[in-house]
Amino acid sequence: MPESPEVDALVGFLDDSLRGRRITGIEVVEFRAWKSRDRPPESFIGAPVTGVRRFGKHVALLTDRDDLVIGLGRAGWIRIRATGDAAAAEDEPPAIVGFAFDDGTTLEVTDAGEWLSIAVTAAEDPVLAGSVARLGPDPLGQTYTRADFDRALGTRRKQLKALLQEQQSMAGIGNAYSDEILHAAGLSPVVRASDLDDAERDRLYAAVRTVLSDAARDRRGIPISDQKAAKVAAMRVHGRTGEPCPVCGVAIEDLPGSKGGAQYCPGCQTGGVPLGG
Repeated sequence: MPESPEVDALVGFLDDSLRGRRITGIEVVEFRAWKSRDRPPESFIGAPVTGVRRFGKHVALLTDRDDLVIGLGRAGWIRIRATGDAAAAEDEPPAIVGFAFDDGTTLEVTDAGEWLSIAVTAAEDPVLAGSVARLGPDPLGQTYTRADFDRALGTRRKQLKALLQEQQSMAGIGNAYSDEILHAAGLSPVVRASDLDDAERDRLYAAVRTVLSDAARDRRGIPISDQKAAKVAAMRVHGRTGEPCPVCGVAIEDLPGSKGGAQYCPGCQTGGVPLGG
């Protein structure tokens, strides 16, 4: 679920809610998620949150000690509970790490995947944290440029769908938005970057910037618990197998080999010829 537009909205909400609050407790349910063995959770008790930042799909809680970098992985998310809120329902993802604050607020890092995907790392500087340090330029960031985009594509023979999700090349894009970007650009997910002409590169760059920025704008102000539903509702091709494309009317199809996890429009993206057909 987590991709940069939703994580951007999440970070804005957390910064408003937690800035100035002190950590009063940390519960690590699954200790594999706590990556800094030399910095036990209790060493952060009493630390004030001085801000919250986003790095790709990562959330960094800034404190006056080290910072806490939360990697959300493929299926991680964050719940916020205020004093008096109901406990999590049985069908909600389990909390893997929990943070308590001096105003009674609780932050729960959850994981809905079949295997553990979240990670919490203490770092003197979040930019230097291992998972963050490996990230490429962020297309949703204000400093992202066409030169960053061109470096990511280069003359590589990697297929566009995979390249867009490669965090070392473009931070923050996942499965859903890569489908949406390629549909907006009118490009096949299996075309290789090296085969794009100048006009196709222009369209892809414009789609990367527009799809992500529009999504981030639309997610602002939506409660954390409703972010997933808002994202799903906004998808034009991702998760829409069998539905008519909103642009050309051709039925959306699954990307072969994706086991129904990725979609595209044959009419808009592959010249009317289904992939693998």
